[in-house]
Amino acid sequence: MTGELRQVSNLADIEAIEASGWPDDAPASTYEAIRRSAERDPSALALSFFLTAAGHRTPETWTYRNLLSEITRTANGFHALGADRDTVIAYILPNLPETHFVVWGGEAAGIVFGINPLLEASAIRDLLRAADAEIVVTLAPFPATDTAQKVMEAIHGVESIQSVVLVDLGDRGPGAGSGPMNAEDVGLPAGVGVYDFGALRRSQPADGLVSGRVIDPADLSSFFCTGGTTGTPKIARRCHRNEVANAISTSLMLSGGIAPGKNLFCGLPMFHVNAVLVTGLVPFLNGAHVILGTPQGYRAPGLLDGFWEIVQHHKIHFFSAVPTVYTQLLEQPVDGFDLSSLEYGLCGAAPLPVEVMRRFEATTGLKMLEGYGLTEGTCVSSATPPMGERRVGSVGIRIPFQQMKAVVLDETRTYVRDCMPDEIGALVIRGPNVFEGYVIEAHNVNLWLDLGDGQRWLDTGDRGRQDPDGYFWLTGRTKELIIRGGHNIDPAQIEQQLYEHPAVRYAAAVGRPEPRLGELPVAYVQLKDGVTADEQELLAFAEQRIGERAARPKAVHLIDQMPMTGVGKIFKPALSRREIEKALTAALHDVGITEGSVRMDPDQARPNHVIATVPASADREFAERALGAFPFPFTITGR
Repeated sequence: MTGELRQVSNLADIEAIEASGWPDDAPASTYEAIRRSAERDPSALALSFFLTAAGHRTPETWTYRNLLSEITRTANGFHALGADRDTVIAYILPNLPETHFVVWGGEAAGIVFGINPLLEASAIRDLLRAADAEIVVTLAPFPATDTAQKVMEAIHGVESIQSVVLVDLGDRGPGAGSGPMNAEDVGLPAGVGVYDFGALRRSQPADGLVSGRVIDPADLSSFFCTGGTTGTPKIARRCHRNEVANAISTSLMLSGGIAPGKNLFCGLPMFHVNAVLVTGLVPFLNGAHVILGTPQGYRAPGLLDGFWEIVQHHKIHFFSAVPTVYTQLLEQPVDGFDLSSLEYGLCGAAPLPVEVMRRFEATTGLKMLEGYGLTEGTCVSSATPPMGERRVGSVGIRIPFQQMKAVVLDETRTYVRDCMPDEIGALVIRGPNVFEGYVIEAHNVNLWLDLGDGQRWLDTGDRGRQDPDGYFWLTGRTKELIIRGGHNIDPAQIEQQLYEHPAVRYAAAVGRPEPRLGELPVAYVQLKDGVTADEQELLAFAEQRIGERAARPKAVHLIDQMPMTGVGKIFKPALSRREIEKALTAALHDVGITEGSVRMDPDQARPNHVIATVPASADREFAERALGAFPFPFTITGR
């Protein structure tokens, strides 16, 4: 890590770090950041991988020397296919060592673009077209996975694609691969070059970039989807400066928690920025060791069941996960396992229920760090200070060198003033980690704010407040994303499909709180006058048309009158409140408090607060446990 690390316990420590100035020797690119770690200690372990949870004791391993060699070979392979700094190299892969080679080698050769392999073919095609991808890296045909078939189908009709590179899961040994193949053999349009990744990589030198490229910090490095991972989401453009700055700021924030000799577990998917940065570039920048656990990550059979054995055997110090993973890990007994290596667990993507946090810390002994970030800010924007006070429900203080505050905007989104302490407003950020804008220019309309200081601020789309000590508290999502198990679902994709039904007048999709998955998508529909349709018919209609399984609504509710604002827009907060009240009331009923009920607190000073009313005879401990599984502060009253 460049620069001197300082223990971060409060906002004053952040300001002291900034007073010392940005590190003069900061790497210019992600490739340079990894190269420096390889030069410092080439024999240190950089990456380990196990294919199955049962086989975790015998992983494949790469030292920093090996890792840099594979990344360099990959960059040179892409260069041999014609890639330059403007070439978009899409990867549609599970979590594999090859995925790391592609991400960092792709950034050294061109611009990498992560696409969710769980998307349906039509959604993948839309993204490839939107990004003008020229090279696609994906799995070769392999039993038990349909990724190859979907991608081959998606590529038809995408005229920009020139080359397809296939990663073969069936043979990971030396000498594997058959080199160039015919497009027709794998069902691709004639004229598209098809290559085996292993053969392509091994045909290239490992001692430097053949292109001779000198990467400028302002060069684009990656595209990542944001604003939803279903349908055709917005595609964020990030440069090398963004990624390196966020990795450095996150490292400074963690006060040396990620350092040489530390072992980090990666179980989140690598088409998502959290896995790529927090358990990718940050440890590689600092010379730490990343343990990549199976292609499916936390979803792999037996992974969560055997997680504590994995922690014990590999002496895991740090891992990052979403609330649903922490909830499921609480179901796994820890007795008999040595978890003394654990230092931190980072939770992002969605609020972590208070009860889950308290139980997890008490059970494992690690310190939970809650964070906030967005793809447009590269990844991390705020986090709990590791050496400071943890305020339950807060997403912590801002990271060094990135400004963040709550502001008051008027009806036209014009800046009025900064919020007072604890006053709720729109959250805005600026700094070297803030992205370059979206690929599609129309998506950049009203993205930036002028706060009168000559600087360009990003409107995050989230609302929150900052307390007098600098801690931020989220109070709502202007973007209205539905977050299911850490995956962003754009409600518009659900609504657009429902609107195609001839009986639908209005459709609105919102999230229903669910302890294990965070939120589940549900839809509300108002029918046109004089027509009929039932809820099951509409549900089936939506399911048949929505590309990603996770985005298919779990229920469709008919409603006589859709709630509207004064200017005629659907007022989704009313529907969200309804789902919160229904879900929490159902949770009380599930623990035997059948006469209990929950309503949202009408006090605007206490957003997201709920009031539960239970009979005097009800067991308060049962009620507290049921409500504590959800990320809402609550008050219990008797009747």
